[in-house]
Parts: sequence; C-alpha cells; structure tokens
Amino acid sequence: MLATLSGDVCLLFGLALLLLPLLAVELSRPRDGVWGAVILLLGLVLVTSSDRLRGAPMLAVLCGGLLVSRLSAEVGQSRWRALSDEEQERLSSPDHWLAGLQQLGAAFGSLGEGLGGLARQLKPSGKSGVSGKRWIRADDDPATPEPGTEPSSAPDDAEG
Repeated sequence: MLATLSGDVCLLFGLALLLLPLLAVELSRPRDGVWGAVILLLGLVLVTSSDRLRGAPMLAVLCGGLLVSRLSAEVGQSRWRALSDEEQERLSSPDHWLAGLQQLGAAFGSLGEGLGGLARQLKPSGKSGVSGKRWIRADDDPATPEPGTEPSSAPDDAEG
C-alpha cells in the first residue's frame, strides 16, 4: 500500500513538473520535461510492482522518496529566490494561475478539435464520391444508343 501511495504521489508530481513550463514559465528550466518523465516512470514502476516491494526494497524506496522530495524542495526554493519581486507577486496572485489554466484548457480544446478532424479524415465516409455515374457501352456493341438518348435502365434479354 505504501508503494502504491508513493507511486501515486510520484505520478502527480511528475505530471506537475511536465506542466510547469505551460503554467509557470518563470519557474521552469529546460530539462524539467526530462525529469518529469523520469518521475512519471518511477511512479509507474511503484504502482505496477507494489506487490513485490516488501521489506528492505520498500525501505530503500521510502528513503529514495524522502531524498528526492528534500532535493526538490531545495531546488524549488532556489528557483523562487531567483525570481524578482514582481515575478513573485505575479505568481502569488490567483489571476495568473486562472489565466494559465484557461490557456491550458484552450490548448487541450484545440488539440481535441485537431484530433477529431484527423479522425474524420482517416475514417472513410459512407459515400463513394460518385453520385451520377453513367454506364457507357462499347462502340462495337449493336445495342449502343444514339448520342442524344439516355440508355435504358432495364436489362436486355441478352444481358439477363
């Protein structure tokens, strides 16, 4: 249970680290996506193999989790102190976070529209695209109609 809980926390933290450049550009760094993916992978491993982590391996996972959380707190504090006072005030306001979440929602909405359009292009429609096809017989066929007349839709005795 402890491995599953710590895996869930790692999954949430990794997702937050992946979304950090979208929500708080001031706090993000270039390699945050890579570290977010690594933490997501750790969370996935912890959740899927929680039944095998008993005893000493679970103690090692707990110690590693405590170490990672302590280092993450120090990195976060260092990044916060590196910001100017104006940037700190802007990040402290709820308006900044609401605007970021609205932009994220708009991005996901446009992604959904794009995927929907792609799915419509890949899925064949019921129509073949040919609506008024005229059947033309060969020239050497004696039953060829005159150029001004329409061919009959009833089959001839020779065809049936």
